[in-house]
Amino acid sequence: MPKHGKKYTAIKAKAPKTAVELAEGIAFLKANPAASFDETVELCFRMGIDPRKSENAVRSTCALPHGTGKSVRVLVFAGGAAADAARAAGADYVGNEDMIEKVKNGFTDFDVAIATPEAMLEVRKLGRVLGPRGLMPNPKTGTVSDDTAAAVTAAKGGRVEFRMDKNGNINVAAGKLSFDVAKIDDNIKCIVGAVKAAKPAGAKGIYIRNVTISSTMGVGLRVNVRD
Repeated sequence: MPKHGKKYTAIKAKAPKTAVELAEGIAFLKANPAASFDETVELCFRMGIDPRKSENAVRSTCALPHGTGKSVRVLVFAGGAAADAARAAGADYVGNEDMIEKVKNGFTDFDVAIATPEAMLEVRKLGRVLGPRGLMPNPKTGTVSDDTAAAVTAAKGGRVEFRMDKNGNINVAAGKLSFDVAKIDDNIKCIVGAVKAAKPAGAKGIYIRNVTISSTMGVGLRVNVRD
């Protein structure tokens, strides 16, 4: 178990021990920052479905109404007009064979990767580099598209991607601690709705066991979430 500092320990001592309403949990995090920088508000879902079964895969996106508060670096694998459109939309890195080679050699200094369907024929070979980092473009998340301008705009504008990991958890950034309570609340409700909407058709039993919010360096608080 990692050792925590005095500040974290002091915050944990006064944190609610049972699940609280969402607005109350957000207010507690804001009143008890654990770091000197503007922490990210993080949302963690403990899922009740078996992550080992492929039919239980949970993966989708959510366009946060108030954005993430973070500058998102976008890489686009495309050529021709699609590449030009991506550059015009503000993509940080654009290329085709050259960019594929760069990533193959270990370049991962970006947050979102987008590809045209044509480029995916080669991009899919980057699975060992992009896959473990959750950066592989996927049609389900809108990151495989011929409309590269729209995809870049969505990524830059606050769209977050989520997926259940091998331990049955989903972790999503919901904004910055400096956001006011109402904006964080809106963002979290958007994410909760998107996770519920992504429920696999064949999923049985409890879908979401519990939801926890925390700041980057802060304590986790169980919160009640409703439709």
